[in-house]
Amino acid sequence: MPATVLVGAQWGDEGKGKVTDYLAEQADMVVRYQGGSNAGHTVKIGEEEFKLHLVPSGIFYPGKTCVIGNGVVVDPGVLVGELRALQARGVDTSGLRLSLQAHIILPYHKDLDAAQEEMRGEDRIGTTQRGIGPAYIDKVGRTGIRVADFLDPEEFRRRLEICLKEKNKLLGLYGRPGYTVEAILEEYAGYSAVLQPLAVDTPPLIDAALKEKKKVLFEGAQGTLLDVDQGTYPFVTSSHPVAGGACVGAGVGPTRINKVIGVAKAYTTRVGEGPFPTEDKGAVGTALRERGGEFGTTTGRPRRCGWLDVVILRHAVRVNGLTGLALTKLDVLSGLERVRICTAYEYGEQRISDFPPSLKVLAGCRPVYEELPGWQEDIGGARTLDDLPPACRAYVRRVEELVGVPVVLIAVGPRRDQTISIGSVW
Repeated sequence: MPATVLVGAQWGDEGKGKVTDYLAEQADMVVRYQGGSNAGHTVKIGEEEFKLHLVPSGIFYPGKTCVIGNGVVVDPGVLVGELRALQARGVDTSGLRLSLQAHIILPYHKDLDAAQEEMRGEDRIGTTQRGIGPAYIDKVGRTGIRVADFLDPEEFRRRLEICLKEKNKLLGLYGRPGYTVEAILEEYAGYSAVLQPLAVDTPPLIDAALKEKKKVLFEGAQGTLLDVDQGTYPFVTSSHPVAGGACVGAGVGPTRINKVIGVAKAYTTRVGEGPFPTEDKGAVGTALRERGGEFGTTTGRPRRCGWLDVVILRHAVRVNGLTGLALTKLDVLSGLERVRICTAYEYGEQRISDFPPSLKVLAGCRPVYEELPGWQEDIGGARTLDDLPPACRAYVRRVEELVGVPVVLIAVGPRRDQTISIGSVW
């Protein structure tokens, strides 16, 4: 039962979409296990570029089973729009399955998300205002509405009547108008007709694939440092992007997982607020942003950029149990005279090697850098490790040494074929 979890090893935006798409060719099933439409995965096939938010990145292989797991919060309007956009471009979406246990996002979730972020002012978290946090709050508070409820007209109405009693009062406190049951039912009626044929009990579906020795790839959204427990709280998402999230978000036990691959850029980026020790606000950060096209898939926001931080990566190795690393956007570093890697932090008179749990401490940390020679060659055409310039290979090997796990994949460009495989992921 070869099962692999693919997780972001930084603050998200590491290139998981490309890596998932690459590995999906070998997989029988791809399962998205958490997050919502606040996540964005970009996949480039030939000259075509696709941006996904809810549909798993394996969808581009015809007939592949792609599952939106119970740990995902689903905006039905976004999902239907995404399906129609893919179908209009000739993509076969017949393999998509939607968990009956997944929770849905409703209009009041998005309103509350925006109102709460506005209220925070300078202390804002930097949410995408897609309603993700409020939907997870309702899930944990046991007032959420699941896909199974949504697809049952009588139950959906009953649940809405209960929820709107509270939500309309809450919206009123923020000075926002409330909703009627009829208005939401009318808007969502068209969505249910599209999603009904896709909705199934997904944990038994995944279990059957594993029992049949099929290859199952679990795809996370966001990244380790955005995990609500293991990330830079409160500047985090509302779910568990870490590998453990695959178990609860897909309905499988931890003993079913064989390997965990962490995806990391050859440098570091983050979107939104919060401390970022290696952030470069000068020429290097600007160059990385422009060369790497560092703008959010979902929001278009420019990403903050800086040198690779292996304090973060060691944290990701520990909390995810990483067995390998996929290093993306290595080509973006081409042309730099010197490249730097943050190996530790300085905080006052202390040297810190482990990622600090205190946000206050993290904000006061200064990066300790190790400098290596850069390389000038364009590496976009490299297809084996030996094709890379010596300085580039030395950079990869040094990352392996500092992080403590092998690099098993290297991305040297955005296309499928611009990937170097040097280790097993199954």
